[in-house]
Formats: sequence, structure tokens, C-alpha cells
Amino acid sequence: MSEKCYRLGCDIGGTFTDFVLLNDETGEIRINKCLTTPSDPSDAVEQGVRELEQKVPDLTGKMDEVIHGTTLVINAIIERKGAPTGLITTKGFRDVLELGREIRYAPYDIFAEFPEPLIPRRRRLEVDERVRSDGTVLEPLDPKEAREVVRRLLDMNVESIAVCLLNSFENPAHEMMIKEIIREEAPELSVSVSYEVLPQIREYERTSTTVTNAYVKPLTGRYLSKLEGRLQSIGIDGQLFIMLSSGGITSVDTAAEFPVRIIESGPTAAVISGQYYGRMFDLPEMFCFDMGGTTAKSCLIQGGVAGVVPTFEVGRVQRFMKGSGLTIQVPVVDLMEIGAGGGSIAKVSRLGTLQVGPESAGADPGPVCYGRGGKNPGVTDADLLLGYLDADYFLGGEMTLDREGAKRAVEEQIAEPLGVSYLQAVWGIHDLINETMAAAAKTHIAEKGGNPNVVTVAAFGGAGPVHAYGLAKKLGAPKLIVPPNAGVGSALGFFTAPRAFDLVRSHKVALAEADFGEIEEIFQALETEGARTLQKSGSASDVLYERSVDMRFVGQGSETNVALPEADVTGLAQETVRSRFDEIYKKLYGRTYPESPVEFINFKVRAKLPERLLELPRAAGKSGRLEDAVKGTREAFSGIAKEFIPYTVYDRYTLFPGASFQGPAVIEERESTLIVGEDASVSVDDYGFLWIDLPQQDD
Repeated sequence: MSEKCYRLGCDIGGTFTDFVLLNDETGEIRINKCLTTPSDPSDAVEQGVRELEQKVPDLTGKMDEVIHGTTLVINAIIERKGAPTGLITTKGFRDVLELGREIRYAPYDIFAEFPEPLIPRRRRLEVDERVRSDGTVLEPLDPKEAREVVRRLLDMNVESIAVCLLNSFENPAHEMMIKEIIREEAPELSVSVSYEVLPQIREYERTSTTVTNAYVKPLTGRYLSKLEGRLQSIGIDGQLFIMLSSGGITSVDTAAEFPVRIIESGPTAAVISGQYYGRMFDLPEMFCFDMGGTTAKSCLIQGGVAGVVPTFEVGRVQRFMKGSGLTIQVPVVDLMEIGAGGGSIAKVSRLGTLQVGPESAGADPGPVCYGRGGKNPGVTDADLLLGYLDADYFLGGEMTLDREGAKRAVEEQIAEPLGVSYLQAVWGIHDLINETMAAAAKTHIAEKGGNPNVVTVAAFGGAGPVHAYGLAKKLGAPKLIVPPNAGVGSALGFFTAPRAFDLVRSHKVALAEADFGEIEEIFQALETEGARTLQKSGSASDVLYERSVDMRFVGQGSETNVALPEADVTGLAQETVRSRFDEIYKKLYGRTYPESPVEFINFKVRAKLPERLLELPRAAGKSGRLEDAVKGTREAFSGIAKEFIPYTVYDRYTLFPGASFQGPAVIEERESTLIVGEDASVSVDDYGFLWIDLPQQDD
């Protein structure tokens, strides 16, 4: 065995810190889980590594790399725990953070609130300068005025400064002048310049993204530096990589410089896992479903590729209402998030109907059955009362659940106020959350041009396998798969993600007037910058580049992304580009407009290194008897029979390749439980994946 054969995936969540250890030579995977330490997350990281080292001698010395996903950045934004930050912008644009797009997310709600800007108005200062949209200077920047503005911010004790000037994506000279002045006045101060963070059109989105980067940059830099030092102190000298929101991984240096790129660092791993499984099993359409304690996140993966979108929102005032949060314009995996988790609270609505979520009891106090002071019944309470969870085997027996407390809460707060039976109330909670997720999933799948009747549902998360069967049935999906260690199965995405970085530059030009030689120069400049960024992750040899452009009809407000596979676009014909645009536009919207002129808006490059191949270990030689995997039977509720029936309970760790059986079944492992109804069958493949075949429904 070579000296450096281990890779460690570490995902710090709100309640638990998950560890997945991979032996690259044997394919063996070990997992660990410990409570997160919010005051210093690196404490939990060290604890988890120490616990793994008890099972794997000299682990730290054999560690090649650690890949880390974190919710630190998004939590800092939501909880407003970032650094005191200042903004320097063009005269007249001081209030762009509050003006936004001037669109009300709830047009008929006169009390609708919007998120407070990360920088208060008194720390948003202006300089008198102006650059035209073509990059020519209309009003030169006065260095003396700029220096006075910088000093005013320093007098306010800011720890970070964002610089965002009008049209700087075409000419960054003024921004770079201010950056140099800040370096002279306060060499140690954190600075974020929009030309480096997001050289792209749309003033509000560019300003919001640059400000967000500046707001969390000091905190992120300190955290990553401390984590890196903590790992070195326990003997790990392998590289530390950070998961990007776009699905790649990057160096600590890059993540510290552009922390806005790792806002969705944690949730992205599940999608990258699903992407890997989709390719591994050659599944044309997979619906990746990850349900935790607070939310359910999902993504449609087509042809083994997860979609990436250019913008998203954080810190929404109305959590699941688009337009009520801070807009961030960086590449992010196209996740759908809804308020459906094990902790989602059930209650009687003002209309006298049952409502489940989006409010959640979280981990503290948690559902009533946790016995930690929770008063409101939730999804996990219902799952326990329906017989789907074993009160004595929750988290592998580490936590005993309070069945009587959960039953009392459902009876008093749901069944009696609604005037329904206890059983109707309990099943209603479970079924309604499935219906909520299925409705959102159908919309998401349709928007991506998919078909819910052909997707394979892949379930992750502690609550995902409990609800996946019900969700798949409501979708009309023919198959459901559950990977081994499903409760932390998403962490496999850490090992399959490429070292990559996405770059963009706006340059508006009509297709008919475009100089493809000039466009080639833009692409080459982006590729050079991409290679330089990847050098921080190790070798930058054999860098692969993916080029694309954002195009739109002249006068249109949104763009369509078009791939450009050519390594050199100098001789590319306008007709070729136009036909590609029309083809994609027609697929998305049903028709196109050949007589209308189109224009380029953004030029994009994804620079990435070749992916490290991952070969999951097969257990083909393992055999056994099905009866040895049976733990017993348990009365659980059947959605088909509408009554409690005996379910066979299986120990997942004893199941073997080739095993197959018919539902109703409960398959238990430490971090999650899979529920299968009597109309479905289960089989185990050579990798230990559970494949559930569902009956096809008549139209």
C-alpha cells in the first residue's frame, strides 16, 4: 500500500459533522459522525479524525487530501455575523443594494419585507467617476477624492471593503486604482473588487455579489487558515480542498479569496454524488432527493450531468419565496429546496386544514419524540408513530425516541382540533409532506424538460429513504435506488467532484457585428486566469476548458447559454452560432424567432483538471441467507391497505449481493431507514445499492 492512499470527505452541518474516508487503492469506505461544535467547528473535525484513526492506524500520515464542505458562509450571511464592511461605488449608485430590481416578490402584500442590505447606508460611499458601457472613460477618477473616501471608511473601523464601479467589467482601471490606494492606506485590510469577483453586467447583482464576498471574506479566511493549521497539527500534511457551489473543488487560497463561491458548499455534494451514480449506472434521468431535518433538496440529473445556474438567493425573508432574498450571481448547482424535513412542524392552519412545514423544529429542541423539550409534532413524530422508525434504533441506538410524547402531541394538537381520528392525523402528516415534495418535484422536472414517469429516484439523507417510496409513487417513477450509508451517502460527491473553477466576463456585442478574433482573445484571457487559479490546487498541466456564451435576442432581458466546443473560435461562422442558439431556445420555449437579431452578453469558461477516477468496491463474493438479514417484523402503516400490517425488518449490513425480496419491508441502517410498500420489490446489487422496482401506474 502506498504512503498516501486515503482521502477524507468532511461535511460540517448544523447538527452533525459527517466524515467519509476513502481508501483509493482498495475502494474501502468508512464513515463517522459526531456532533458539530458551533463555537469552533475545527474541534469536531479533530474529534472525528481521531475517532477514525482508532480504526485506521497511522491514518493522518497516510492522508493524501481532505475535501471539505461547509455551511459557514451561508450561516454567516443568514445570521448576519460577517465583518463590518464598507462599499465604494460610483456617484449616484449608493442605494443600488436597496433598490435591487424594483420588483416586489409579493405584489399584493403591502407589508412585504425585504432583507436588510449587508452594508448600512452610512458605510456606502461614492466617488465621482464614470466609465461608459463600451469601456471609455467619461469622468476620470480623482485619486485624492478616492483616498479621502477610503480614509472615511477606515475611520468607521471597517474590516473589509467592497469596490463596485459602473461598467468596470469593460474597463477596471478605476477599481484597480482604488484597490491600490486601499493597499497603501491599510495593507492588511480585506478587499473585494467587482472586476475580480464578478466582471459581469447587471449592476444590482454585481454589487450584491461583491458586497457578499467582502462581508464574509475575513471570517472565511480566518476559519480556513485555522482549519488548515489544525489538520497540520494532528499530522495531516495532505492538501485541503473546499467544495464549490458549482460542483467543483478548489484550493483553500481560492476559497478564501472568493468565499461567495462556496455558499452552497455543503448541499452540492449530494448532487455530485447523484451525478456520479447516474453515469455509473447509465441512467438517462435521475432525480436526486436529499431530505434532512429541515429541508429537502433535489435536482434533476440528465445524462449524468447536473445543471448549473448563474444566480441564486440567500437569506430570504420568506424562506421559499423567490425574490425575497439577497441575490448572488455565481455559478451554483441547480438545486430545488423546499421546507420539508424530519423536523417540519405540523399544525392546523387558519383555514382549519392540516399544514406541514415550512417551519422546522430543527435539532434543538427538535421533534417531540427527541425528548428535548419540543412541543410541536412534526414529520419524524409521525414516521415513528406509523411504525417506520424504531424508537430504540434511532441513530443506531444512540438516541431513544419518546413514542408516547409524540402520540400525545399529535392527538392534542392535530387530531382533536381537526376532528379526525388519531390515525388519520398521523398518516396525514406523512402523506402531506410527500405530496408537498412531489408537487415541487414535478414542477422542477418539467422546467428542465424531464419526465417524472421515467426518472430513477435516488434517496439520500437521514429522512430521505423513509419518504422516498411515497415520493416516487406520487411521481409515477418506475425505480428508486438507495446507496449504502444513505444517511451520509451524499458525501461521496466530495471524491467525484473535479478540481474546477468557473470564469465569466461580460462584453455586449451583436452577433452580426461580432469580431471572433476579439472574442478568441477574451476566451484566452479567461483560460489563462483559470489555469493560474488551478495552480493553487496543485498541478495546472492538462487543464481542460469548457467554453460557452450567454446570448439573447436584442432587447431581451434574460439570456440563453450556448456551448462553444471549438478550441479556437476565430474562424467560427455566425450562421453556426445562430443555429445553435435557435436549437436550444426552441427546446426550452417551444419556438424561436429566426428574423430577430441576437447578441452576445457573457463569455464563460470552466477550467478543470482531469477527474480522479473512483471505483466503488464490489461485494460480489459476499453471500448469505436472506433469513439471516431479518431482524423481525413490526406493525407499520400501509398507505395501500390504510391500516397497520406486518412489515419485515431487515438489517442492511447483513444483506448481500443478489438478495431480493418483496415488500412490505423496513430496511434499517444506523443513519437512515428505508420503507418499501407491499406493491414494490427490492434487490441488492454488487455494490450494495438497494434497487426498488415500483409498479407502473395506468394513465
